[in-house]
Amino acid sequence: MRSARPLMALLLLCLAACTARPKAEPAAIRLTNLYKPESVANRVAPSPPPPRTEWRFDGPAPAAAPRETPKSPATRGWDAFNGVTGLAIRDGKLVGRTTDDMPIVHVERTTGVDDPDPVQEVEVRMRVSAGSQVGMGFSHSEKLDRTSFLAGARVFPPPFTSPVVAGDEMRTYVLKSPFSGNGSRARHVLLRPADRPGATFEIESIRLVLRREHLAAVASGLGWQGLSEIYRETLVARSPEAITFDVGLPSRPRLDVALGTVEDGPVTFRVSVRPAGAEETTVLERTVTRAQRWEAVPVDLPAYGGRQVALTLSLAAEKPGTLGFWGSPIVRRTEPSSPTVESEAATEAPQGVILIWADTLRRDHLGAYGYTRPTSPVIDRLAREGALFRDCVGQASWTKVATPTLMTAMYPSSHGVQDFPDRLPNSALTLADVYRQAGYATLSFSSILFTGKFSNLHKGFEEVHESASLPEGRSSKTTREYVDRLLPWLEAHRDVPFFVFLHVSDPHDPYKPYPPYDALWVDPAGAAEHERQLDEARKVITDPLLRAFGMPSREELVKAKIDPDAYAEFDRGWYDGSIRGMDTEIGRLVERLRGLGLDRKVLLVFTGDHGEEFYEHGRAFHGQSVYGEMNNMPLVVWGPGVIPAGKTIEQTVQTVDLMPTLLELGRLPIPPAAQGHSLVSLLAPGAGDARGTAHASAPDSRPAISEKAETKVGGWKLIHNTKRPDGKPEFELYDHAKDPLDAHDVAAAHPDEVGRLTKTLEAWRKMVSAARLKPDAETSKNLSKEELERLKSLGYIQ
Repeated sequence: MRSARPLMALLLLCLAACTARPKAEPAAIRLTNLYKPESVANRVAPSPPPPRTEWRFDGPAPAAAPRETPKSPATRGWDAFNGVTGLAIRDGKLVGRTTDDMPIVHVERTTGVDDPDPVQEVEVRMRVSAGSQVGMGFSHSEKLDRTSFLAGARVFPPPFTSPVVAGDEMRTYVLKSPFSGNGSRARHVLLRPADRPGATFEIESIRLVLRREHLAAVASGLGWQGLSEIYRETLVARSPEAITFDVGLPSRPRLDVALGTVEDGPVTFRVSVRPAGAEETTVLERTVTRAQRWEAVPVDLPAYGGRQVALTLSLAAEKPGTLGFWGSPIVRRTEPSSPTVESEAATEAPQGVILIWADTLRRDHLGAYGYTRPTSPVIDRLAREGALFRDCVGQASWTKVATPTLMTAMYPSSHGVQDFPDRLPNSALTLADVYRQAGYATLSFSSILFTGKFSNLHKGFEEVHESASLPEGRSSKTTREYVDRLLPWLEAHRDVPFFVFLHVSDPHDPYKPYPPYDALWVDPAGAAEHERQLDEARKVITDPLLRAFGMPSREELVKAKIDPDAYAEFDRGWYDGSIRGMDTEIGRLVERLRGLGLDRKVLLVFTGDHGEEFYEHGRAFHGQSVYGEMNNMPLVVWGPGVIPAGKTIEQTVQTVDLMPTLLELGRLPIPPAAQGHSLVSLLAPGAGDARGTAHASAPDSRPAISEKAETKVGGWKLIHNTKRPDGKPEFELYDHAKDPLDAHDVAAAHPDEVGRLTKTLEAWRKMVSAARLKPDAETSKNLSKEELERLKSLGYIQ
């Protein structure tokens, strides 16, 4: 066995070695990349728009529905919900004056409340005397809770916003949203006409542009389109349009495509193939009758392998102009293949990569890291069968910031995503981008809006399941649903290279798991009392964000006459039950990989974005610190065909290192801007590495967060509190190995170490600040008109 160890090490390290290889056939040909407007025949003009959803305040008032008592008839249903006085209709305009910084006018819709069609944008024609922004939000609740809505509005920005120009001129503002699916089945419409007190406003009209109306005016072509909040790179067409591509097919070709419609009524999708000098043959004819869902249809084309063909996608419907979506139309070579990038490794790269990103997961609550409760038998087994990194440091304690770091191998100050509305610049090359360019099928499951299009993290994925697609929108338990969706997808893609980003949020609050996990470590009889205590604690929580999430501090629990230790223990019991539920679903995934014969062809990585505090430093929740409970992350790498079993790595590593590691294992190019380092050398049996520096930060732009940064070098951890409340020290120093949860500050006893690490931290800050990505407004100036339109159509640039 000893003689095999050097050979295994050599095989791992040769993943980047240089040997000449013949250029491979393309693993995938994306028809969205080949699309040009001139490819479309029988082009149809956009359809007449459907009836508008609009409120106007001039002319006669609209008649009320039969047996309906109109609300607020003097203002046509609109009322002063908060911070508005003198609301009235005068000279054909809705007028009023704001009295605080959260002025809201509200209307309850009486029609369209069951319409699943989301709002695409909002048009408001108005003038306002002061302020910088107009915003709109929605609620589907039958009865709107004013207190709850205002609490959320003071924490989170409205989903639809636009800057305003204060003054006397009447202007039309178009409010856009980075969110997906907003306004679907909206019963309540809430407009914030200004963002400061003392402003007067006059509103001429308010219009909701529903997605169906928006699409009716959209020309055929490329777009990022969703059905029931599952989004794909899409070719939009109208019957009887036909889109033709001249394609050189690879050997054993298969056309993967998903079909969908947004309107009721049958639409027939046809795919035909015409080789050079031969007749056209229809290879697919499928009629879709149910709107708002994707129907995946693989079309095998073995008879045309290696030939140049004209591939035509056409629509037929009774009504000309009926919309049809060709979702992610891709010709794939179905032999399990290495990427198209010329690479020089002595061993095969993994056919597939599954990256599990567990939200709010503390590593010290897993058995592999010494936890006594059996929360994670599956993950523990994967750690024994693969590689366990005992000290992985996360770069941020908030999903919004941590996920772009994972996807770009760049620190937060470099990629620039640090606040709620921030989006990753298009110039960032993501992990999904690299896999996509290499011909992999790319799929993302997003459990929270931060990991989807809202942050521009749909970039590089062919298909994204946004969090709004989940059946239980208020539940954080997402692993079971997403594994249900992933298993058939894996079976359909078992013969092509693939990358799956599986973001799951079961450990996130609300902690209560579904049965039977809700009773593993908590007496269910105590649930009602625990929830009553939470209601009492909310009354004394001072921070709006933490009040919205129901996260009292230790002091606030004491103030509410609640035992903090008992309260935290109950939460931990539910938290651990949620981890066990997540672990079970991951077991189903591994079971299916083995059943499909993919277990020795797939690399599975399990890690997390950040942890959670249970009053170790006086608070609950996450995002407010860089203490160990926040950024000591689990990291397990499993792949029986690639990773040696039983490997334990003690050295400090970072989540920013994962992208370079996965790309090196896949023999793919690492982007020059990557700031992380590949960990492949640490995976070889017997390998050692002295590198053990890590950095993390928590910005001051979120509520309840003081700005701080940390560095770990040589076993020490330094925290620099650059912005801090009174009484908080500027520097904290911890013995990382002996004190992983940072309970004992030893800065006063080791001033030399504080000074040395401060210099290291400052050098790192300068490095990451100098590497900050330029905004899209600047980089887009160098793009052609065609490329800019393409990127905008996919939502990569706004």
